[in-house]
Amino acid sequence: MLKVYSGSCHCGGIAFEAAIDFSEGTSRYNCTFCRKTRNWTAATTPERFRITRGDNLVGKYDATDQGSNSHCFCSICGVWLFSDGNIPEVGGAYVTVAIAALDDASVEELNSAPITWMDGLHDNWFSPPQETEHL
Repeated sequence: MLKVYSGSCHCGGIAFEAAIDFSEGTSRYNCTFCRKTRNWTAATTPERFRITRGDNLVGKYDATDQGSNSHCFCSICGVWLFSDGNIPEVGGAYVTVAIAALDDASVEELNSAPITWMDGLHDNWFSPPQETEHL
């Protein structure tokens, strides 16, 4: 079921809302960025995501040389909040919200959300990595 969640950074400078359906699953990756940030995300669309405070504080880090994926963080406290981009192979424009940045997702909702593991480290995005325990 689609539900609107609120999220924010640590200092409170940035806040956002995102409509997410946890029953559609969440994602975890093993690429170098995602290993370092312990990335766990829920996907939504740009139309279902909006920054409600602090748009001017959003910093962006482009993790690819194609410009297809930007990791967005608070330029004050440094907390990573979401990624956005446009990759035709995965359906076009997207926003992936950092689950750790959500303020009102219940433990029950998070525990029941399926997780899809993706092997980005070996550019094998549609397969799980051989090992996930450390991620």
